[in-house]
Amino acid sequence: MQVYLVGGAVRDQLLGYPYHEKDYVVVGATPEQLLAQGYQPVGKDFPVFLHPETKDEYALARTERKSGHGYHGFEFYTDTSVTLEQDLIRRDLTINAIAMDCDGNIYDPYQGQKDLQDKILRHVSDAFVEDPLRVLRIARFAARYKALDFTVAPETLDLMRQLADSGELQALTPERVWKETSRALMEDHADEYFEVLRSCGALKVLFPELDALYGIPQRPEYHPEIDCGIHTMMSLQQACRANCSLDVRLAVLLHDLGKALTPQEEWPRHIMHEERGLKPVTEVCERLKVPTYTKQLALAVCKEHLKCHQALTLKPGTLWRLLQRLDVLRRPERVEAFVQACECDSRGRLGLENREYPQAQYVLDAMQVVRSIKAQDLPPDVQGPDIGEMLIQRRIKAIEELKAKQPQLQS
Repeated sequence: MQVYLVGGAVRDQLLGYPYHEKDYVVVGATPEQLLAQGYQPVGKDFPVFLHPETKDEYALARTERKSGHGYHGFEFYTDTSVTLEQDLIRRDLTINAIAMDCDGNIYDPYQGQKDLQDKILRHVSDAFVEDPLRVLRIARFAARYKALDFTVAPETLDLMRQLADSGELQALTPERVWKETSRALMEDHADEYFEVLRSCGALKVLFPELDALYGIPQRPEYHPEIDCGIHTMMSLQQACRANCSLDVRLAVLLHDLGKALTPQEEWPRHIMHEERGLKPVTEVCERLKVPTYTKQLALAVCKEHLKCHQALTLKPGTLWRLLQRLDVLRRPERVEAFVQACECDSRGRLGLENREYPQAQYVLDAMQVVRSIKAQDLPPDVQGPDIGEMLIQRRIKAIEELKAKQPQLQS
């Protein structure tokens, strides 16, 4: 029985890149042998075991054969005769098909180290096209290693185009698409994920609402970059730069979907794009089974982001109603996330990436003053429905006083 560290841990160790998970492949062993040593079985489709102490995953060396449609259409074969090379060739990229034994010796039958050196994401074999999930994985790796100047090999991009054209991508489950996309969104260069998907035709298949933004013009005085798709990616870059949460990053990604629905005769203006965007944002979130809170924030940013941009000139009552719609009293964190997303939108524009956004602090200050006013602070003779009305009046008055302290905010 031989045990090898494989996959991401080896790749990132060779790159000097941080890694957290360790996966191992076991050659020449049976499930019974691992069970006898205290390993816990966890694999449903093929034998995978957890180490009794470290809880790292140990998988028996295996081969696979395409037997059906989509991500799950595979038959796996495990036996003590399966070699390390046979196990590694079924992997997606050469840089993921490197193994290391317990003495630190490297086994690299498919020249993964050379591709690491050349900064190339290249498929191991033509069996790459048998698994549509690999299109998303390669796009995610491109996002992850963008700062290291990795690029997708042209021949691998061709195979990704084949998969995008084949209809296989539609067989991916929503859960798998969201899992890969949510992981990609948390990379420092998340925009590269969507750019790679677009370059191979997969964006049009999996995210048609995003793909439709490319080629749509905007008013250059507000958007020097002009193209809606480019603006969306620049806004996402800002969210990555600010280390925003997943919720904020998705909201930024989807905030302008309504612009793809603007009648062409109205270009480059996009009046009512916020309202038009609610339907496609909802469709994307429901299709991918996005968590409820994440979806709610995306809808709020889509519908209200212009109000945040206009915050400095809004009447106190209008700003109060915006905060109320954002559920300021129960979910202040939603207001904070909303403001972050709007700030990314404001700075996701050519030449304006570092501009000031005083609206952010003003809205957050307004949030604090309205939250500080509570029912127990009202006069004791205020009862029943009058309590709610007086709270509203006092909160609007508090925003008015906040605004009055800052002359530059006078409308």
